[in-house]
Amino acid sequence: MYAIVEIAGQQFKVAKDQKVYVHRLQGEAGSKVTFDNVFLLDDNGSVSVGAPAIEGASVSAQILNHLKGDKVIVFKKKRRKGYIKKNGHRQALTEILIESIAASGSKKAAPKKAAPKKEEVVVAAPAVASDLSAMTVAELKAVAKEKGISGYTSLKKAELIEALTK
Repeated sequence: MYAIVEIAGQQFKVAKDQKVYVHRLQGEAGSKVTFDNVFLLDDNGSVSVGAPAIEGASVSAQILNHLKGDKVIVFKKKRRKGYIKKNGHRQALTEILIESIAASGSKKAAPKKAAPKKEEVVVAAPAVASDLSAMTVAELKAVAKEKGISGYTSLKKAELIEALTK
């Protein structure tokens, strides 16, 4: 089971018992934090997508420690001008351990994914000559496959239209 969750303004893919380094969070080491802004949940193949967030879903974590990231050197130079600036930066980070992912939200994604696929099949069904020229090559190949035309994969658009009108 994993989730896409917003933590400190960034989105992370997290799973149970995973350690994650995030921007500095408020709280002491050892304290618990809960993130309610969960965008996606995957529970062994059943995916729930929020619009924009899943209501009732949350991710709880424990703050392990606060630390600083690696040093990043920022070097600016303009040639032939004598301008040189060297600056360094170390990002303040928090290491957290994901303890649990609570999925009490409703599943909204499954019906939305099934509906467009049925509409696409209906669009590809008519095989009138005027409609064939408006179709893409992929749609024409799908119609050719349904009609049982052999060798349709190597045909160009004009050849596919000619083969379908016969």
